[in-house]
Amino acid sequence: MKRAVAVVVLVLAVAAISAGIAVAAGGRDDQKPIEGPALTRASEAALAHTSGGRVTETELGDEEGLYEVEVTLADGDQVDVHLDRTFDVLGNEREDGPDDD
Repeated sequence: MKRAVAVVVLVLAVAAISAGIAVAAGGRDDQKPIEGPALTRASEAALAHTSGGRVTETELGDEEGLYEVEVTLADGDQVDVHLDRTFDVLGNEREDGPDDD
């Protein structure tokens, strides 16, 4: 009987951890990356805005604009640059890098 209870507790713990990971990840599977010529133009606009760095992620249909380009700077900080349909910068959000915790 103790063994059965232990197995049930283990299964419930694994389910709870899995659900927590899904919630922490935001549960957003609908993110579409920018592709084709738009990727080139969005990347160029974002890198010009941040004065360099490396494009590490993109998103089409972002809530703050049509395009979002994540740029990782030399110091490890990340900047999300939001662009409109003509690739003009609408704004940005800066996130500290892993070393700044």
